[in-house]
Order: sequence, then C-alpha cells, then structure tokens
Amino acid sequence: SLYQSRYYELMRDALRDGGIVSTQGECQWLHLPLIKEVLTFARKLFPVAEYAYTTIPTYPSGQIGFILCSKDKTTNFKVPLRRMSPEQELKLFKYYNADIHRAAFVLPNFTRLAIGDIDQSAGAPAAATTAATTTNAGATAAKSDESS
Repeated sequence: SLYQSRYYELMRDALRDGGIVSTQGECQWLHLPLIKEVLTFARKLFPVAEYAYTTIPTYPSGQIGFILCSKDKTTNFKVPLRRMSPEQELKLFKYYNADIHRAAFVLPNFTRLAIGDIDQSAGAPAAATTAATTTNAGATAAKSDESS
C-alpha cells in the first residue's frame, strides 16, 4: 500500500545517498490521521520528512498534499533550489513561483498540531532549541509589557 511503512522503506532503500522522494500525501481536511501516521514512520526512516500541499480545484476539498522525504539531513524542501527572477517565473509558469513554493509548507495550526510540528502546550515548534525558547520567552515578555 502507498501509505504503509514498508513502502517507504522500499523507497528509502532504492534511493541513492542524498536522494529524495515525493509521494501523494492526501488532503489535510479529509485524511489528517493518515497524514500523521505516514509522517510518524517517515520521520523514523528519513532524516527529513515534510508535508506540503497545493490547491487542485478538481480534487476533493480542492487540495492535495505531498509527503517529501530526503536521505540528506541538510535538505530544506521549503526553499526552492532553482532561483529565477520574477520575470523568468512569469514567462515560464502560469501558476508556480518561489512564493507559492514556500507557501506550500505553511500549514494551518490544526495540521501543525496533529502532525507534531508544534508543541500544543506552548504553541512553539516541536523541535525548538533553547535559543528559540529564550527568544519566545522574550517576545512573550515584550508583548506582556505592551499590554500593560
């Protein structure tokens, strides 16, 4: 099955070092438990596993998701690899541009909570470092001062 750990193991084993895979990731509005399950085992099998989505008017709920995995821990799917000027993007693409690419990874809070990308108790990214936690605490203190 496309959504089983064994399938992701087979893909991982077939990839060369640094290889990536992009699979259908279903819709966050309709299949959130399945997305969470797939990301849970994908994150155990790959150093990098992300969920992204795009709009597809003919797909149920108008969205389709992608599960992106990489064998290279330095992969950042959220940043386009190929950089083009806005003029080039307009000439080459009707839909795609660098902002659309980055926005595909901006998930609503209900999805971020479900897939473990934020800590429900604090609202901070689950992988927040001490420095980020300190920054958040400072921002909270500043916000508190503003409301006084």
